[in-house]
Amino acid sequence: MQIPSNSEALANALRDRRQRLAALLDGPVVLWSGGRSSRNFPANVYPFRASSHFLYFAGLPLENAAIRLEAGKLELFIDEGTPASALWHGSTLTRDEIATAIGADAAFPLTDLGMRSTGAATIPVQDAATRQQQAQILERSLPPANQLTGNDLALAQAIVTLRLTHDAAAIAELKKAAVATVNAHRVGMAVTPGAKTEAAVRAAMESVFVAQNMTCAYNSIVTVQGEVLHNEQYHHALKSGDLLLADVGAETTSGWAADVTRTWPVSGKFSPTQRVLYEVVLAAHDICIAKLEPGVEYRDIHLSAALIIAAGLLDLGILRGKPEDLVAMDAHALFFTHGVGHILGMDVHDMEDLGDLAGYETGRSRSDRFGLCYLRLDRPLRPGMLVTIEPGFYQVPAILNDPERRSRYKDVVNWDRLAQFADVRGIRIEDDVLVTESASEVLTAALPTKADAIEQLVTGE
Repeated sequence: MQIPSNSEALANALRDRRQRLAALLDGPVVLWSGGRSSRNFPANVYPFRASSHFLYFAGLPLENAAIRLEAGKLELFIDEGTPASALWHGSTLTRDEIATAIGADAAFPLTDLGMRSTGAATIPVQDAATRQQQAQILERSLPPANQLTGNDLALAQAIVTLRLTHDAAAIAELKKAAVATVNAHRVGMAVTPGAKTEAAVRAAMESVFVAQNMTCAYNSIVTVQGEVLHNEQYHHALKSGDLLLADVGAETTSGWAADVTRTWPVSGKFSPTQRVLYEVVLAAHDICIAKLEPGVEYRDIHLSAALIIAAGLLDLGILRGKPEDLVAMDAHALFFTHGVGHILGMDVHDMEDLGDLAGYETGRSRSDRFGLCYLRLDRPLRPGMLVTIEPGFYQVPAILNDPERRSRYKDVVNWDRLAQFADVRGIRIEDDVLVTESASEVLTAALPTKADAIEQLVTGE
């Protein structure tokens, strides 16, 4: 790790964040970065990713470190690199150099943390070894991050308040992630005609991130089986007539994410059935983005997408009835099962380690309705929030062949007409949209969504 070239600006942004935290929360806070987890034997580990809550206030992806926050001050706790570490991994920044880069008020060895942790609130990290360390130093048991109580819950609520809207430093990083992601999707489309498998397209897309010293913000989805919502298999052959769904996003070195999906024809040309369903999804995508502005309820955005998709499927003869009635009975969810999007920031599903604390306004809880139970965000929008808009159409066998749903929706689904769209397994169109003071800004707008433009990017014509 090197000292960032913008270290002064970084330090100022971090000071502002911890001062804003102090205005919301009294008492000490200790946040751990976490450590690496082993893949199969101790020395062979997964890539390290610092806890997002730590990273938000510390700014650098420090391994096996902790910070203490109180009254707007930050103390860093981290050990100096050992000779053995220098042998295998090279020299590292000193404790003091790191402290200066992040604007810490003091820096100590990690062994001193116990003396400074009495009564501190915290949030459990993901790796088991660090969670055990947290419990030992704080001398209390820790529940999962989505079941916090007392001071820990108050800390989580304060962090949600801060991280729900992004400051200028965060937006600059999010835009970097968006640019890299747009470039990756363009590359993915361009290499598709010469690719034999999904894996080849995935490799080309992810290479864009590697070349910029970035990583994937999540496991890439690059699949001809678009009906599998989180498909992480890449062995399928690419065939003319297939649609390729790519949900791939970059993460910057400081942990900020992008999340974009496009769906394109392997042949470079949508079939007539593929194109008309693509246009239905695109209409929902465009209308939802047009409606994004401060004060609008995100749940209403989702229901707008559901209504447009229901109306589109009605026009195509796949559904029967009135769009409003179809949405009320969740018939649209046979084909559009998930929510229209989620908040985006340091986590691709930002702060979901805290359960629905970030995604749902206080006093609200998830619906048990088929068409709403997977909605990840149910809040009024505010300036500085970054959300995804990602409507879709899927033919999921486990849903469409379920006897109970077949019976419930037998009068509103024209199954014979649906069979004529067998070459559409899954379509999703996703962009990252920043809510501004008066409307919104699509951070990924440089990546086309129109069917003609998508075809041109694939064929190069």
